[in-house]
Amino acid sequence: MKIIQKALAFVGLLSLCGLFIYALQDAPTDENFETKLINDYNVYALQVPNDLNFAGELMPLKNPDILERMDRELLVNTYWQSNGLLMFKRAKKYFPVIEPILAKHNIPDDFKYLAVIESGLTNAVSPAGARGVWQIMKSTGRENGLEVNANVDERYNLEKATEVACKYLKKSKEKLGSWTLAAAAYNGGNAGISRRLKAQKVSNYYDLLLGEETGRYLFRIVALKEILSNPNKYGFNFREKDLYKNIPTYKVEVDTAVTSFAKFAQNFGINYKILKLHNPWLREPHLNNKSRKLYTIDIPKEGYYNSNP
Repeated sequence: MKIIQKALAFVGLLSLCGLFIYALQDAPTDENFETKLINDYNVYALQVPNDLNFAGELMPLKNPDILERMDRELLVNTYWQSNGLLMFKRAKKYFPVIEPILAKHNIPDDFKYLAVIESGLTNAVSPAGARGVWQIMKSTGRENGLEVNANVDERYNLEKATEVACKYLKKSKEKLGSWTLAAAAYNGGNAGISRRLKAQKVSNYYDLLLGEETGRYLFRIVALKEILSNPNKYGFNFREKDLYKNIPTYKVEVDTAVTSFAKFAQNFGINYKILKLHNPWLREPHLNNKSRKLYTIDIPKEGYYNSNP
């Protein structure tokens, strides 16, 4: 009898534990958020949505090769959780800067996800020398009016770099005929994509046999679009306060040389580091400006940083 009683008590304890764990698996709140992180991790096969598109151009997902490639990118980007959360956080900060510039140039909004896969929304530097959020090469930047030298590199200016990206994408669309091919050409080059289309006697991206990077390019963009547009569907849990915020700034015009940006920053109640955070295109601690060019420098509004000038 005692053995039976002990067994029943053990079963009862297990049941209570199960109920307790289940109770913790409600929508996260500040009170149970940390506990939920521990108790609800699972890995699932994903259902690829049958209506995925890029810039309104449908993906041919009935093609088994296309379906498998799309499935791969959804899996890789869903279960690379740390990177995914960083994309949500940075998108909140930088998409409001990128979106109106795309709209101004009549570039589909989906191209903001191209910037995500190019750089992770950071001022990255590629082995080939491309720089900034849009990964612009030096020659491309200069051809489109950006100043690029050791003193000033406007590829790091998000607004100006987005303008250049828009110009490039428009030309690609005119040359290649679709937004999907224009996006692919951002990675593979207009000449490269045109050459492969002609050699393989096809007319769209999804029929092309391409190298690993360009071959995955559109699928990665669409995967990030799908995940960032549907965080709960793909298991990403966060609160609004977890996302990064864009610090409001005002603009100061400068048309002379600046001998010390450390001293310049002090005039506005900030330090050199904060000045550089908001103006990464200023590459040196001074500005030469022998030509007396007019530059616009962003200064964060008062009250957002606790720092000594």
